Amino acid sequence: MIGTSRIEYIFIQTCIIGLHYLAPLCVLYCICIFGLYGTKAFTFRFPLIIEIIAIAETLFYLLVFLPYRAYLQREAIHPPPPSREERQELFQLCNDNISDPEAYLRKWFLGAHLEDIHRENLKEFFLWAFFNRDGPPGEDEDELNGYVHATEKLLGRDLEEGWGKAKCLRLTLDKAEMLHRSLVWYFCVGFVDFLTYVRLLSHGFHFHRTSLSRFFTLFPFRPITLLTKHRSPAKYTSYWHRPHTSTSKLPVVFIHGIGIGLYPYTKFANELNSLAGLETSDPDEQVGILLIEIMPVSFRLTHPALTREELCVEIDQILNAHFGPEQKVVLVSHSYGTVITTHLLKDPRISSRIGPVVLIDPVSILLHLPDVAYNFTRRKPLRANEHQLYYFASMDMGVAHTLARRFFWNENVLWKKDLQGHKFTVSLGGRDLIVNTEAVGEYLSSPEEGQLIELADDDVPAITRPALIGEGEEDGRRSSEGTLVDEGGAAEWKNRVWKGHGTDILYFENLDHAQVFDKPATRRRIIDVIRTYCADH
Repeated sequence: MIGTSRIEYIFIQTCIIGLHYLAPLCVLYCICIFGLYGTKAFTFRFPLIIEIIAIAETLFYLLVFLPYRAYLQREAIHPPPPSREERQELFQLCNDNISDPEAYLRKWFLGAHLEDIHRENLKEFFLWAFFNRDGPPGEDEDELNGYVHATEKLLGRDLEEGWGKAKCLRLTLDKAEMLHRSLVWYFCVGFVDFLTYVRLLSHGFHFHRTSLSRFFTLFPFRPITLLTKHRSPAKYTSYWHRPHTSTSKLPVVFIHGIGIGLYPYTKFANELNSLAGLETSDPDEQVGILLIEIMPVSFRLTHPALTREELCVEIDQILNAHFGPEQKVVLVSHSYGTVITTHLLKDPRISSRIGPVVLIDPVSILLHLPDVAYNFTRRKPLRANEHQLYYFASMDMGVAHTLARRFFWNENVLWKKDLQGHKFTVSLGGRDLIVNTEAVGEYLSSPEEGQLIELADDDVPAITRPALIGEGEEDGRRSSEGTLVDEGGAAEWKNRVWKGHGTDILYFENLDHAQVFDKPATRRRIIDVIRTYCADH
């Protein structure tokens, strides 16, 4: 993630304008040429490269983007709703973890005034949130009235009867908003994929492709993958693998987030790879690493994101192929990858094989709060990093479809009780533009599941936070005793020393979402945690 300086703002806006308006200009060019010259346009020659790009971009826009965008608007196939007992438990967990219910409701209702949120509006929101559906309440009216009454009690006031002017955010029912991507952009994605392939191969990883029959189901195409002899046991999921030979250490499984695939993590994977075998040159004591690829959120045109059950089956097949049914693993995930971690932790076939867990910039914790959904899909971008997130991630066709039609929050939310029995570490950035890190940190550090937390307020300037141990001179500093220097009276959880058991939090005051992977000093903090978990199981 880039920063927020003026130079970075100019850079990202230039990139967006160049990539986004190339296709409309090409369409306009073709219309003008054919309009002015008719059939003679085929013999009228501007520089050949201009004509090739113009025709290719025009055809791609008209024949691929427009019909594909319409296709992706199909209604979501929601999973069966939780049982009434499960809904009531989930509702109580949500209510127990809200300290400012008015701000909570207003953000879910896209900034509407509380006076415009009436009882029927709230029922409509609850039908989506807890029943996975739209439409009239029907036989669920009494249960919904109970939830509305509990919310009014939380607010300390009654809501008006009927409908108000407010419109709520219902991620899987609202229109899937997306923007066109030019062929030039997909060429860049393909080139970055090639660089990723070369880097990981040089770092000792082997690529495991899906069936050759699926070659044309992924765009940009990956011709270099045709050269690999390794085949994934899964139908849709490809991955990179470093063999595991150690009998005394746990292997590592890493799941990436939304972005351009594994490229932003190649340095991290290399350092993890190098450090994993640092203590011994014995070929029988090497720590294995699996890097799972999630293509629907990797800026590609490909199959829709798999359901929770489908993805768990595929990852289970991959684990069985390399580690056997009894081998525990250290599960590491970043951003959207923490949603998949949630699924794996709740899957009885896989959960028993998961040892320690490392969650980096987790979006799945406290997912009932509106921050992640609002910041990723509804916030109007102002700063450079927000424009980067909005155009390159939120408006990507695959990402937009995944979030709008395949992202069911009550399946994806991760509570502390789901992590019981696991050592786990959560890495948080103080300037995260997606995750409400203050809320997540307070929640994880509280002794009770129902500890109240504060909702983030986008209009409040960022407060000064303490520096941290081990972040490097630019991000933190040590006291003479080697503990955190806290000059601002910040929350206690930000100051804790990493213990290696129970719940641990690594807090990076000056880092935005995903920036922990940018510098060696911050990457090393995460890698040290993983190494300890691998060796001390």
